[in-house]
Amino acid sequence: MSTIPSIATEAVLVKSEAMDANAEKVQGYDFNKGVDHHALLNSYRYSGFQATNFGLAVEQINAMIAKREEPLPEDKKEDSLETDDFIRRKNNCTIFLGFTSNMASCGVRDTIRFLVQHKMVDCIVASAGGIEEDFIKCLASTYIGDFSLDGRTLRDKGINRIGNLLVPNDNYCKFEDWIMPILNQMLKEQKEEGVMWTPSKMITRLGLEINNEDSIYYWAAKNQIPVFSPALTDGSLGDMLFFHSYKNPGLVLDIVHDLRRLNSMAMKAAHSGMIIVGGGLIKHHICNANLMRNGADFSVFLNTANEFDGSDSGARPDEAISWGKIRKDAQPVKIYGESSFVFPLLVAETFARKFHNK
Repeated sequence: MSTIPSIATEAVLVKSEAMDANAEKVQGYDFNKGVDHHALLNSYRYSGFQATNFGLAVEQINAMIAKREEPLPEDKKEDSLETDDFIRRKNNCTIFLGFTSNMASCGVRDTIRFLVQHKMVDCIVASAGGIEEDFIKCLASTYIGDFSLDGRTLRDKGINRIGNLLVPNDNYCKFEDWIMPILNQMLKEQKEEGVMWTPSKMITRLGLEINNEDSIYYWAAKNQIPVFSPALTDGSLGDMLFFHSYKNPGLVLDIVHDLRRLNSMAMKAAHSGMIIVGGGLIKHHICNANLMRNGADFSVFLNTANEFDGSDSGARPDEAISWGKIRKDAQPVKIYGESSFVFPLLVAETFARKFHNK
């Protein structure tokens, strides 16, 4: 009988070093115990791959919430006074929420509205579409379609496709009918009362005007949660401002004042947490504000982008640490996942669970 060549045994049967006594073991959910969705999601922490990152993100968000509820340090209480640049906040951890426009287009909008309605976040940064899609949904519905629908056919029908969502073009016509009188009034107040409009002040005004409890920005206005959108013209809102500049020219939006206001919120925060759903401008804008305070204390990134192309969207949190946008002693988490699936589950295991278990 031939013996196994020693070269093979040496290659395959390499002796292991002893594992650390505190090393966590992989363990999935046992459905023999029944269907317990909280226990299932709790098991993700020890499942591996992105399920483990989900579990770590839950821990990071719950740490933000716990820190937020601690009393403010004495030396920070004076910074909670309301000024032109800073909205009054009495929280020990200022939570910045950022999201891209597709989150307002899909059902995640309702998850975000829940957070804002119950004052669970302190500041929002959103793209233009993340603003207008919320208002448009108050005026008309968005529908489920299919990713494979033919664009030429849809164009002939006057239907716009957002992934597998369908938005009739009439929705944008209704949006124009609604917003134009408001823009006219804003211009009148600018000319007659010297009102200086910024994107955040405009969004607050629109939130009050929509007067609809389904709206994210109705609740943001009601709860004095500032909403920043530095690229407010990059969407249907930009189209409306463009049309308005011909119909009734002169309206001015000051983005620099908003920049100062956002950065001041970060600088005066006792602690700060970032929850960023998506990438691009909204991610960078929040991270850069936290650079002004030498980095956020807590951070969760959720997107599908990778870092191989050097984009900020795909960058891991460690890159933000190198810039001073996340503190060196922080424990940030990135989930590589599709947000319409993952974000509601994150909220279910953190903010919503705490809210309903009071």
